[in-house]
Amino acid sequence: MNRDTKSRNQGLATVIARPLRYNVRHSNSGEPGMSDPVFNPFESEEITPPFSDHWDAKRRLAQAMRDLIEVVVTSTPEIEDMNEISERLELQARQLAKAPRLYGVLAFQEDGMHGAMGEVNHELNALAGSSNPLAPNLNMWFEGERAYGTVTCGWAYEGPPYHIHGGYVAAIFDQFMGMAQIIGKQPGMTGTLKTRYLKPTPLNRELKLEAWLLRVEGRKTVIKAEIRDGDTVTAECEGLFIRPSGGIQLHARQETENATR
Repeated sequence: MNRDTKSRNQGLATVIARPLRYNVRHSNSGEPGMSDPVFNPFESEEITPPFSDHWDAKRRLAQAMRDLIEVVVTSTPEIEDMNEISERLELQARQLAKAPRLYGVLAFQEDGMHGAMGEVNHELNALAGSSNPLAPNLNMWFEGERAYGTVTCGWAYEGPPYHIHGGYVAAIFDQFMGMAQIIGKQPGMTGTLKTRYLKPTPLNRELKLEAWLLRVEGRKTVIKAEIRDGDTVTAECEGLFIRPSGGIQLHARQETENATR
C-alpha cells in the first residue's frame, strides 16, 4: 500500500469514528430533530431539499457512486488498474461498514434522527431515492389533477443497444403511478401493471412522464401513464392499485408491528 492510499484510508477511518451529529435543515415544528408535520416532496418540480446535513452528505455520496457505476460500465482500464481500484473500494466498504448501520426505512424512521417515513422514503426509495445510488434520477410532482415526472437513465440501465431495459421501464412506471394514485384519494398497493412498449426508450435523455386518473371502483384505483421522449410516446401503462382493508395507514402500522416482533 503506498503512502497516498494509506493516508486516504486512515482519513476515512477517522471520519467514521466521529460521533454522529446531524443538523436538521428544515422544520415547521420549531423543535430540533422533528420533521415537518406534513412532508410532501411532490408539490412542485423543484427537488425537495434534504431534511438534515446527514442526508445532504448521503446524497453527495450516492451521486458519487452513481458516477462510479457509470464509468465502471463504460470504461476499459488496464487489468492492473482495475484490480488496484477494486482493492481500494473493498477497503473503503469494510471501513464504512464499521459505522452504525440501520437496515430498512423503518429502522431509519424509528432511529428518530432522520425524519419521518416521508423524508426517509424520499431518500432511500429504490427508484426515486435521492440517497439511493441504485435509483435513477426520477423526479415527480403534481400539477392540478395530473402527475408529472422526469427521469434520465444512463448506461447502467441498458437493455437493447442504446435503450433502457424493459424491466426498468416497468419499475419506473410502478413507482411513478404509485405516487400518482394519490389523485384518487385512496392510496393502495400495486395490484397489476399493464405495460405496452410502443418504441424503444432511449438512454441518456431526459424523459417525460405523465399520469392521470381513469376511475375509482370501491377500493380500486386505476391510473394511466405514459413515458415520452420529446413528442414521442415510447411506453404506456395502466395500473390497478388496491386500498388495503382499513386503509394504507393501518396496513403500514401492521407491517411495522410485524417487522418489530
